[in-house]
Amino acid sequence: MYLGLDLGTSEIKAMVIDDQGQILASEGEPLTVQRPHPLWSEQHPTDWWQATQRVIGRLRHKIPQRWGEILAIGLSGQMHGAVLLSREDRILRPAILWNDARCAEECEELTRNAPQLHQVAGNLAMPGFTAPKLLWVARHEPEIFAQLATVLLPKDYLRWMMSGDKVSDMSDAAGTLWLDVAKRDWSDSLLAACGLSRDMMPRLVEGNAPSGYLKADIAREWGLSDKVVIAGGGGDNAASAVGIGAINPGDGFISLGTSGVLFAVNDCYRPNPQSAVHAFCHALPQRWHQMSVMLTAASALRWLCQLLGTNETTLLSEVAQFSRAEQRLAPIFLPYLSGERTPHNDPLATGAFHGMTHATDRAALGYAVLEGVTFGIADGLAVLQQAGTRLAQSSLIGGGARSVWWGQLMADTLNLPIVTHSGGEAGGALGAARLGWLATGGDEQLVCSKPHIDQRFIPDVNRQDVLFARLERYRRLYQQQRQLRQ
Repeated sequence: MYLGLDLGTSEIKAMVIDDQGQILASEGEPLTVQRPHPLWSEQHPTDWWQATQRVIGRLRHKIPQRWGEILAIGLSGQMHGAVLLSREDRILRPAILWNDARCAEECEELTRNAPQLHQVAGNLAMPGFTAPKLLWVARHEPEIFAQLATVLLPKDYLRWMMSGDKVSDMSDAAGTLWLDVAKRDWSDSLLAACGLSRDMMPRLVEGNAPSGYLKADIAREWGLSDKVVIAGGGGDNAASAVGIGAINPGDGFISLGTSGVLFAVNDCYRPNPQSAVHAFCHALPQRWHQMSVMLTAASALRWLCQLLGTNETTLLSEVAQFSRAEQRLAPIFLPYLSGERTPHNDPLATGAFHGMTHATDRAALGYAVLEGVTFGIADGLAVLQQAGTRLAQSSLIGGGARSVWWGQLMADTLNLPIVTHSGGEAGGALGAARLGWLATGGDEQLVCSKPHIDQRFIPDVNRQDVLFARLERYRRLYQQQRQLRQ
């Protein structure tokens, strides 16, 4: 059996699978985010470890007879966070998270100091990434920066607690802006631009490779063998890709959660930073991936439901009755409630409904929100295609995947077959468990098989003329908004 741990922002999830790939048990433990100042987002690493201990205890009680059969542990986790350790391995401050936005000035500083950044790291300097966080610490907390000996990513802190090894994998390390993504190795020049060096970074392994073993004291405490292998693991989206079998060029998925992600697997490094596309290593060797990321996706639907005093199930059922003639007249919604990343890299972008009349009802608003988020994903697909990425079809995962109507809208707008899977919500924990299985010699084609397809949505050409015309208006409305801010 194989254990997967997924350290998210709001929850740590754990899952056990057997050597047939079946999910035997899963558990979760909530986490909270601290925001001591505007734009800040932090968590203390000790909270992650305590939550891990609790979730392991409950999971163990679910399958007591088979618990000792676990051979490996895989790790998945929120990317970009900065865990700072001293020379004595003491935590120097709370971890600064991926959604912390305090370091915009440091992004500009990094771009000036490292002119090779975009080509080597494959990404723009954004406040979410790890490197500008360290520049912020150096500027605003110099006494802490002076004590710094090691920087770890969130899931790699859990690895260190479990094994005593300071190790990261390629996919998670690619989100720091310190990795030479093409060479899959730390970049000495990018580290130097932040006042850091290679000896302050964890050792790198591929996500499906062993990184160490469970420490004897932790093994005894958890009721496991100290021969349990800990796999390299992956960043949350790369691990989720392994979980749904998106491992070969042409594979991809759309995740409709709080944010929206379009993930595409590549056989080579294909940066396109000028369009705010993320180019990272995959969690498997000799593969890379691109991501377009929009900051507001299914959360826009929750926002609208709160405004209207309804729930998502009710509103989606009303939208499903919305006629094509009504869709032509619906408002157009810009989904930029938290600014936007891909393709605009515009933290000042705002949401808007355009074209409301006395006839506009809540079904029209609901349709506009679903369509606007879909148009945001279409913008992401367009810039991925400009960078040479081609998708044959895309899986749809996350909370938004539960809506059949939304799945068809995605297929029609993207002109791409869309499929949903049973167990698609398992996400990073399943991918982490699979990476653990691979680290003990599992066959990639067997371990990373695609889960059963529940539904398939084929583009309806009869709907596309209207959708494509509305998409063009959507794009013009954003450009007008940007011009008005100048």
